[in-house]
Amino acid sequence: MNEEIIANLNERLDSAIDRGREILDDEELQVRLEELKDKSEATIRRHPIKSVVIGLAVGFVVAKIFTSED
Repeated sequence: MNEEIIANLNERLDSAIDRGREILDDEELQVRLEELKDKSEATIRRHPIKSVVIGLAVGFVVAKIFTSED
């Protein structure tokens, strides 16, 4: 029983790894990510102060979400 579960998990993990490799090897995705990076850099260069303020605000919100008050 346990061996069947482990074998099933191994098969699912192998399948997920293969799908991940296919996604990372996708040339169109690489081009789109490069375009997004270039646009982001251009926007940050045009509006550096706004970019820093937005980054700080996002960091604050994420910290509040992941910080427990226990």
